[in-house]
Amino acid sequence: MHIFVFNIRIMEEGLIKEQGFSYVEKGEGRPIIILHGLMGGLSNFEGVYKYFSSKEYKVIIPELPVDSTPVIQTNVATFSKFIFDFIKFKKLKNFILLGNSLGGHVGLLFTRDYPEIVSGLIITGSSGLYEKSMIGDGYPKRGNYEYIKNKTEEVFYDPKIATKEIVDEVFESVNDREKLIRTLSLAKSAIRHNMADDLPKMSTKTLIVWGKQDTVTPPSVAKDFNNLLPNSDLIWIDKCGHAPMMEHPDEFNKLMKNWLFDNNL
Repeated sequence: MHIFVFNIRIMEEGLIKEQGFSYVEKGEGRPIIILHGLMGGLSNFEGVYKYFSSKEYKVIIPELPVDSTPVIQTNVATFSKFIFDFIKFKKLKNFILLGNSLGGHVGLLFTRDYPEIVSGLIITGSSGLYEKSMIGDGYPKRGNYEYIKNKTEEVFYDPKIATKEIVDEVFESVNDREKLIRTLSLAKSAIRHNMADDLPKMSTKTLIVWGKQDTVTPPSVAKDFNNLLPNSDLIWIDKCGHAPMMEHPDEFNKLMKNWLFDNNL
């Protein structure tokens, strides 16, 4: 599981905290629930959040309890259950799930278990089948700032997107023993929850948006998802790595909007 950390500033509308959940929400229409990546901030999807929040869609981004879940329970299934509890608390139905990286994996697992309440699924750079690991070696050079900087830049097609602020957050995370243990636990969980056998049985409408130059979850992974998911569409974004919604927000939003329109979602 590649560490995927970005600016974790809270969006200008403010973070809502109630009943043990933290989330941002805006809009009035059909719910779009966004699932962020491993330790990823809500603002990773700021472009999507602002673009789709309207009378047509209500965009909700809950914080996954990555830092508060007991290590022994830190796994993909726990986060899927967390999302189920959140949806039950919010009394949501006929919603769309959108997830990147680990968030895509959580969305896939959730959709497998609760297909009757998911109208559509969108995944980008998702784990669930395969992804190149930055932690397979246990971060032997985690104290080496330049090493972490290079690894962070690999997430993107344009390495300039890996700002010093982003690199500093990754460096701090991998040098925090507790956070590292949680990251390793999630990585192992992602491997255990390989979904190759489940995907052919899932009929939910699914959009797969992938960066052509994604080195974390390579293009072959997107093709595998597309081949295994019987009701899926695959769309590529060129000159793009593991985070299409950040590297090409305008294109990502237009692709997503067109797909939702074409599928009456």
